[in-house]
Order: sequence, then C-alpha cells, then structure tokens
Amino acid sequence: MKHLLRRSARKRRFPALYGVGRFAITVPAVEQHDESGANIVTPTTLTPTTRIEDKHDGRGERERPARRLPIGAEVQSGAGVHFRIWAPNCEKLDVVFESENEADALEPLELVPEGNGYFSGTAVSAGDGVLYRYRTGSGDCYPDPASRFQPQGPHGPSQVVDPGQYAWHDHDWKGLRLEGQVFYELHLGTFTPEGTWNAAAEHLHRLVELGVTVIEVMPVAEFAGAFGWGYDGVDLFAPHHDYGKPDDMRRLVDRAHALGLGVVLDVVYNHFGPDGCYHHAFSSHYLHKERRSNDWGDALNFDGPDSGPVREYFIANAGYWISEYHLDGLRLDAIHAIHDSSTEHIVAQITRHTRAAGGERSLLLIAENEAQNVRLLRPHDEGGYGLDGVWNDDFHHSARVALTGHNEAYYCDYRGTPQELVSAVKWGYLFQGQFCKWQQKLRGTCTFGIPAARFVTYLENHDQVANSARGLRLKDLTSPARYRAMAALWLLAPQTPLLFQGQELGSSRPFLYFADHTDPLANSIREGRRQDLAGFQSTTHPDLRAVIADPMSRTAFLESKLDDPADYQKNPTFLLFQDLLKLRREDPTFRLQRSESIHGAVLGPEGFALRYLGDGSNDRLLLVNLGRDLYPMPNSEPLLAPPPAMQWSLLWYSEHPRYEGSGISPLEPGRPWRLSGNCTVVLAARPAPPRPEEPEMGSTQPEDDDVHPAIRRKRRENTDASRD
Repeated sequence: MKHLLRRSARKRRFPALYGVGRFAITVPAVEQHDESGANIVTPTTLTPTTRIEDKHDGRGERERPARRLPIGAEVQSGAGVHFRIWAPNCEKLDVVFESENEADALEPLELVPEGNGYFSGTAVSAGDGVLYRYRTGSGDCYPDPASRFQPQGPHGPSQVVDPGQYAWHDHDWKGLRLEGQVFYELHLGTFTPEGTWNAAAEHLHRLVELGVTVIEVMPVAEFAGAFGWGYDGVDLFAPHHDYGKPDDMRRLVDRAHALGLGVVLDVVYNHFGPDGCYHHAFSSHYLHKERRSNDWGDALNFDGPDSGPVREYFIANAGYWISEYHLDGLRLDAIHAIHDSSTEHIVAQITRHTRAAGGERSLLLIAENEAQNVRLLRPHDEGGYGLDGVWNDDFHHSARVALTGHNEAYYCDYRGTPQELVSAVKWGYLFQGQFCKWQQKLRGTCTFGIPAARFVTYLENHDQVANSARGLRLKDLTSPARYRAMAALWLLAPQTPLLFQGQELGSSRPFLYFADHTDPLANSIREGRRQDLAGFQSTTHPDLRAVIADPMSRTAFLESKLDDPADYQKNPTFLLFQDLLKLRREDPTFRLQRSESIHGAVLGPEGFALRYLGDGSNDRLLLVNLGRDLYPMPNSEPLLAPPPAMQWSLLWYSEHPRYEGSGISPLEPGRPWRLSGNCTVVLAARPAPPRPEEPEMGSTQPEDDDVHPAIRRKRRENTDASRD
C-alpha cells in the first residue's frame, strides 16, 4: 500500500540509477532462523576494535591501531592513519591519495584482506586533512562509505578528519531528560540566510530567550547537490560540506551547550539517497534482495544473509554522532520503513549502543512511526525498543482541521471537534487500534499508562508545512485569533511541544520541498511530487498549477530561507510563544505534564474546557473557543466549578493586546460568563472571600450583556427609583 502522502513530500522512491549499498564490520553474532528456514546473522555487540590486527605499509613495526569506529579512516595517536573497510565484492583494494600538487600526493597504500570481507592498513605518512579514495581491482576509485567529510560532495574524494583536534568546552554538560523539554526543528540550509553552522550558532540566543531547550536539526549527512532537505543522504558519517566543516558543527553544539540548549540530530536509517551512493562498489549485501522497496528506496538488509556488517554500520553511525559531536540524542526518521525480523530489532540495538556511547550523559532518542506503536517506548526488558519519545501526528491533524476547515487526503479521518482535541490532550494518540479510512486498515496502539511527555506534538514541522501546493504556514491558513487560541492549547498541553523554524517569528516564509538534482532523476522527482500532491484534490485545480514551485529549482530553496529577524523581541508572535512557554515552565500545575490529572468537557460546537488538577487545590482551568462567542456559557458542567473555598482568577488569555489581540469580556464570579470567540483563557484557582452557606435565591442579579447599554442604564434607574 502506498505510504502516506505527507512523507512522500520529501522522500520518494526513485529508480536505483546510481546504485546503493552499505558495509560494516565483523561482529559477534547469533544465528536464528526466519520462517523460510534461512539463517539470519544478527550482531549482538560492536566488534572491540582492539582485536583488529594492524595491516600497515611496512615502514617499521607498529602497535595495533586504536579505533573509534569499526570502519573508516582514523588518525593514530603516534603517527599515520589507519584505514578499514568492508568490501567482500573486492579481491584487491588500495587507498589512493590526492593533492592539489600531484607531486605531493602520497604513494598508494595496498590494503591487506583480513579474510572476512574486510581490508585494512596504516599509512604512516598520512594525517588529518588528507584526501583519499579507495581503488578497486578494476582501477575504479570511490569515496569511503564511512567518510567523516566530503569537502567536494559525495562524488569527490574523502577527507581524513581527526575528531580529537577540537577542544571541547562542555565538560559540565550532563545531557537531557525528556520532561520539561521544548524542541525546535530547523533546517540548517534555510534557518539563516547564510545556511551554515557558524551562522546558525549566532542565532541560538534567540531560541534561549524564547524558552526553547532543544534544537532538532534536520538530517545533515552528505547528499548530492547544493541544497536539499537532507533525507537522501549517502555518506552517513559526513556532515554536508555546504554547511561548513566538521569542526563548525562541533562549535555549534559546544555553543548550544554553553547556552543551556541541547542538540538532537535527525537521522535516516530506512534507505539511501539515489545519487552519490557508492556502497554497492564494495558490497552487494547492503540491500535486502528479497524484500520489496519502501516509499523512498530499496530496503536495507538488516536481517538477510551477511546482514551483520550492515547492522553494525548503522549502529556505529548512531553512536558516532553522540561520541564525536557530543549530540544529545537522535530523531530516527520513519522507522516504520525499517524492516527487521531479527530476535532484537535493529532500532532496539541502536538505542542500546547510542546510550552506551553517551556514557554518563542522558540522551533523548525520538522516533517517527506512522504505525503509532507504543512498543517503541517500552523498555528493553519488556520487549520494547527503549526510545524516549515519538512524534504524534494525530494532534497536528486534528488541530489543522479545526483551524482551516479542510480535511481532504490524510486529514479525512479527523474532524477537529472539541471532543477530538480534548482526547488528543488526554490520551496522546487518537488512533489506538481503530479503523483508519485513509489507510484502509487498523491503526495505532493503546497509550494507557504512557506518560504524556513522551508524545511530541506540533502545529508545524517540515513535512506538514511542505505538504501543500504552496508550502504556506499554518498561521496564514486561518485567522490570527484562532491561531493564537490553538497555540495556547498546544503549548499548555502536557505533551512535549516542537516548534518549526520561523514559527516563533510569525514568519510567512514558505517551506517548500527542494532538491538539487539533474535529469533524468530530477524529472522522476518532479513527477513523484506531482502524483503525491494529487492526493489533495484541491491541488489538482488548473488555476493552482502555475503557482506550484518546481522542487528542483533553486528558487524553491531560496524562498524557504528565513528572513533575518529585526527586533524580534517586540514581535507579537514571539511574545505569545515566549509567555506561553514561561507559563508552561514556571506554573506549578502546567509543568507537571500529567495527562491523568486533566479532564475535559465540551461546552459548545467549537468550545471546550480542560481542568488541570494541581497539587492541593492548585487547579487550572483552560477554556478554549474556536468559534463564535459562547454567552451565556453553559454552567452545568462540574469541571467549571472551582475547588472548595476557591474562585477562578484570570491568569492569561490569548486576546491580550500584547499579542495584537482584541481583548475579552471580564469573567467575574457571580454572573454568567461570556467566552469570547477564537480565544483561549487560562484561569487559576485562588482563595475566595467567605460566602453564605445557603445564599438567598436572587441574591445576585447579573445584567444581560447583550442588551443595549442605554436600556440597561434605564433599567437600573427604574430599579433604584422603586427601592426609594
């Protein structure tokens, strides 16, 4: 069945025009049998690198190489560079070196086969910064699949990088735990006009002021072209060269930690990109030969013959980002497209190894999983994968339908009703095993007992903004007041929020799908994009075709770049988000993030209440109205009653003039309330003045606000005269 359209906006399966593949190292393994009876080799731990025998160029006796990774080029502490690669397709393999001055190039190094598909050797004259390729017996030269940097792109030579050259300053950084975090997703190439690590580092202080605690960087592994989303990476150990050098990435992480920000990286372990992937030159076992492709490429071999080195390649890659770049975690992309029938799923092994690579630092491992399977969140000893959190599309889809009124394509299962939104806040996933019309199957699993913080929610992310004809921001698809009201519900809900770049500025810059490829691949992508958008019938109208951006154009990339914000501290949207995040962080009830202590009730066609039970009588009442005024607001709902000896006091409201709002009617005890339309109001329980145990009937006589002021004034005068 064709995968959901929203994912295809950025990643689509293409013909294997350039070849794909992967490699890894020999690993201790256990044998098991699949249903067909075939042997499946499953690695259990990474190969201890101290067991690797040194094969060098013969210039003197050397000690065994000390390695961080099972494969790749690694600078040795004494002298030289040790090379190791899995290449069972090759009978002979050399390292050839490149230099601007051909006369200065080092002599080629013939690698020695280890007898297990691996080749290795040490070039004692090589060092940090040296350019190299691997040359096969046919004379063809290829970059290193485990290259730490590709300064000329995926088709150029690899570069030796010594991670020990960078002097870190984050020695006191302890890592992250999920509770209390606020994520901010950014695409490095469009987050700033310059599109570099160094430029992004200069803007981190704005995110700290906002209240963000973790930045989540879209994939940066080397990909073909000058621009792209990053989900078609081919050199998974090499940060994309156009963003800067590896140490520039380290400096951004170091700077973030100094400011109190964590950094999480989005990684793709479900396919290889279609251009610049040369793994196939070394091994034909990176791809699963009998499993059908997923929506973006050929299936990777995690459980077939010779899958051990493939598994270890990805396991090592996950740990690499943590150990060599001090990252605080990973976001695993679309793991529902990672197929593995091994005794222990590859994702579970990745989580084990990644946490080990972090040492004493606490890490955050987040996944995207269309199947909404909470097994991902269960601990390993309960048969789970040991992840910390999962993205939750259900909240987004319901909120978007409520804000825009449109529910075509994959939004067709959502109504955006008050009860749907209450359920999303209370239970996380909306689909927990029910039939899904769009997918024509049962979807989701039960979330009972899963803490709310483990579900990551958003009003925008890279997929959801781009999955439209024009890549418009959600705020531009609804009214400002409704958007503010929904933003309050989202940011005060107990789930973990994720903002998308520019959202805090009220940016109207679109975020489009863009990639830098040439024909025939470019035409395949254009056609795939057109077919996928056709799932939204509104995008097929002839009048719209002229305004749909060419995904292969540099224009689409440049239009997606954020403007450099001027005076952002006075921006009303920035102030809105800043105040809400402060309330979320500092309020003693909201910061609990306890969905089991939240109860909701529908008040009207587009209005509802959420009662947050705090410690003692420290309750909060969230009133959300996405429609017209509710007056008089229904009073028969018990959740509206304050705790004993308390009364409700206004704490915050979305229509404050500070956010360019229009104000609200006073909510006073002893008289009917008017819940303003397109508004969210937050009330706190405060001690009330003493009142009679049994007040007399008619002891309060509220005026009707919907009667003309002159008439009300006349009635008061008549009442006063009758009393005299």
